[in-house]
Amino acid sequence: MNEIIEQRRKRAKEIKTYGTLQKAVEAGSLKQFQDISLSEAVVLGLLNQGVRTFIGIFGHGMTDVGEILRIYEEENAIRTVNVRNEVEASHVASMLRWKYNEVSAVFTSIGPGALQAVAGSLVSLSNGLGVYYLMGDETSHSEGPNMQQIPKREQELFLRLFSTLGSAYSLHTPEAVFTALKRGDATVNGGVKQSPFYMLLPMNIQPKLMKDCNLLEFPQRSQESKIISTDLNLFNDALESICNSTRITVKTGGGAANVSPEVLEEFLDLIDAAYVHGPQVPGLYPYSKLRNMGVGGSKGSICGNYAMNECDLMIVIGARGVCQWDSSGTAYRKARKIININCDYDDLGQYNNSVRLQGDAQEVILKLIDLVKNAKSKSSDPEWLKECINKRNEWDSFKQLRYDNPVLEDEKWKKTILTEPAAIKKAVDFADVYGCIKIFDAGDVQANGFQIVTDEKPGQTITETGASYMGFAVSSMLAFALSGKNEYPMAFTGDGSFMMNPQILIDAVQHKLKGMIVLFDNRRMGAITSLQYSQYDKEYKTDDAVVVDYVQMAESVKGVKGFYGGETIEELEKALKQAYEYDGLSLIHVPVYYGSDELSGLGAFGDWNVGNWCERVQKLKHEIGF
Repeated sequence: MNEIIEQRRKRAKEIKTYGTLQKAVEAGSLKQFQDISLSEAVVLGLLNQGVRTFIGIFGHGMTDVGEILRIYEEENAIRTVNVRNEVEASHVASMLRWKYNEVSAVFTSIGPGALQAVAGSLVSLSNGLGVYYLMGDETSHSEGPNMQQIPKREQELFLRLFSTLGSAYSLHTPEAVFTALKRGDATVNGGVKQSPFYMLLPMNIQPKLMKDCNLLEFPQRSQESKIISTDLNLFNDALESICNSTRITVKTGGGAANVSPEVLEEFLDLIDAAYVHGPQVPGLYPYSKLRNMGVGGSKGSICGNYAMNECDLMIVIGARGVCQWDSSGTAYRKARKIININCDYDDLGQYNNSVRLQGDAQEVILKLIDLVKNAKSKSSDPEWLKECINKRNEWDSFKQLRYDNPVLEDEKWKKTILTEPAAIKKAVDFADVYGCIKIFDAGDVQANGFQIVTDEKPGQTITETGASYMGFAVSSMLAFALSGKNEYPMAFTGDGSFMMNPQILIDAVQHKLKGMIVLFDNRRMGAITSLQYSQYDKEYKTDDAVVVDYVQMAESVKGVKGFYGGETIEELEKALKQAYEYDGLSLIHVPVYYGSDELSGLGAFGDWNVGNWCERVQKLKHEIGF
């Protein structure tokens, strides 16, 4: 056994030194053929693709993989981050990829742990983030029900379940690891649309040895390739639509995140377009620019929705067309045509009567810029931008009125407290002054947040609207402690979202996170309460009467500092400064108003196919015909 451990240590040292197995073998430091267990082969294979961070929770379904990780971490080849919830592990891995482009692996035991991790993987699935998942699975001998497997006497039920969500592979045989790693690389690192990859490791197969395993058979990480359509007819169709349109709106989604702001600005100026963005990409085009109409959709701005509703040509860049993103397909009600730009052809097929330009967003835009510059003529309506700017002024005044009236008498709290828009605005302004990265949790805080932010550069705000996963913001903060970068995260969360994933209080101390949670507490699921009132004029089971001392909760964990945010803007500002100065994780508890006063929220200016709105919205969708 000692000899096997020493061999493992040598392999860990050499791949750390050379970076890949291919280089280590070429240098003569490792023999090409060696006896390796499946568990080590998985870890080695991921290392060979540059995966060096493993996040999760051990259980009886992953003990053998855990032993390999122990040895490899002792040799500084990898790091293992133990957390307290598999959903949290998924969120941390998603943020590492989203913010830092670091591919990591989430590990779990068999059964409930794996299901929790996969539930959390909805974030990476919805937002196009490549993450590896390693899960224990029932034994291949089927000697009887394995504890924590799906209690049904059929084969490979977890594989069937996970394959429904995305790409999955069962390592039924050790030698299958090479195919699994190749498919995993294509899924996790593919340049078209990245996604999680689920690897299932039967418990009895993990320790099995592969005799004379060929180290050169392990695939390396593939390089991303930027695709672009070569069909000039499609580009000419797009050019014709641009030249014959006078009221153009461009809207960007998460797939446009890597477009250069300079390229985007040149394109907007050249075609004289209004600009609208989805919640994921504020700052891609500076808010201070006159063409920027802010966010659009079912929870969009006055000006953003106007620019979508009134345009005669809609150019959509890097979007799936999620229901709230385009008001369930009703936002472009006066457009004669849509130009849809996307790498993924399924997403290109979202709209009828569209020119579908497949390819990397920036490469396609650059091609269109060249074509427009060389066009003989371009129609334009000088009133279009003026109309949009007037609507933006109306929107800015609408918001400012709420900021100027920051407190209201709350019936539940029995005192005058801050409104959510005013409190979020103060915290957003504070974050921008100090260069903090703002992360918004799902719910009312998120919806108000992406209407409030006015970023001037990309990457300052992260809003997980792909799956709208409650608790993502607070859990994903841990990625900042693991990144090695000196960036300060601020998680904006509601009381509902925070209680979905409060274990960050412990893991932040364990892994030395320095950051801040601002918890806006209206003691209800505010987003759904508002929807219930809007649709049925009644609240049902979204309210609660429980008083929680979140400051005391935070400080029950030694190393976390809690602050009360107060009831005025001045008191909140003082708490923000104190929390920011703390060397560790801080939490600010901010009671916020909920009620019928129109100054308490930012409202909604788009359609949405939910509840008793469905009949009207669906009718409009079919009338428009997109």
